[in-house]
Amino acid sequence: MTSHSMPPGLARLNDLPEPAARAALLEVCAATAWAGRLLAARPYATVDDLCAAGDAATAQLDTAGLEEAMAGHPPIGRPRPGDPASAREQRGMAGASAELRDRMLELNLAYQEKFGHVFLICATGRTGEQMREAIEERIGNSPEREREIVRAELGKINRIRLTRLAEEEA
Repeated sequence: MTSHSMPPGLARLNDLPEPAARAALLEVCAATAWAGRLLAARPYATVDDLCAAGDAATAQLDTAGLEEAMAGHPPIGRPRPGDPASAREQRGMAGASAELRDRMLELNLAYQEKFGHVFLICATGRTGEQMREAIEERIGNSPEREREIVRAELGKINRIRLTRLAEEEA
């Protein structure tokens, strides 16, 4: 690809009718306000522009928007059936032992009870053990500190997903 050519997925996102573009963006992040901000800023010249808009929209999510975004993510260790993105992102848990899977289930439930939402982490490239260590560490956070971390992790996930969307072949 030359520096002057636009990735095929980005060109497609720019050209899609609004309902189809909204649906594609909601697959990246389930927060309707986030998707609306990205739609309003189309067209994008580069993947970096798209990701920067995604970062800004993530930073602007209010509490309800952040909760809506988190609700779109399955618990670690239980990717959404039939969802290749969910399975790909949680690949680090695929070969986990039964003991690690059981521990993650316990931790996920304890985390959800404490914070009222799913444990959100950018799982891409992390092992099951690394995710277990992260949840064990984060479960001791205050709700305010955990919200900051969740927003940062959501931003990482959104960037990965936006880049994949923008670079997808037809």
